[in-house]
Amino acid sequence: METTQAVSTLSALAQPSRLAAFRLLVEAGPAGMAAGTIGEKLELPPATLSFHLAGLTRAGLAQSRQEGRFVIYTANFAHMNSLVAFLTENCCGGASCAPAACQPSTQGAQDEKTSRSRRRA
Repeated sequence: METTQAVSTLSALAQPSRLAAFRLLVEAGPAGMAAGTIGEKLELPPATLSFHLAGLTRAGLAQSRQEGRFVIYTANFAHMNSLVAFLTENCCGGASCAPAACQPSTQGAQDEKTSRSRRRA
């Protein structure tokens, strides 16, 4: 994935309704989800939903297909994985990451607990 394509893809996800719709599509898996169901779950009117789904489709994050009178949307997992690969390409300086190196640190949480107890004392 090229930088400009990554920026376009991230821009499409940088809106709460589009991010929520994409997460629903990822959760639905390859079977996808009808546009009406997405709208109901997100409580979006049809015109607004259509706008957001079109944005995801233009960015390559979603695909649609007609099934009878329903439009079914699916996440484009290949594009999603390509974005994740682009974002993690140089993880850990290009070296293979050990699982512990990729885990978030709990030190900040520990420092916060210590700080709270000192305030109470």
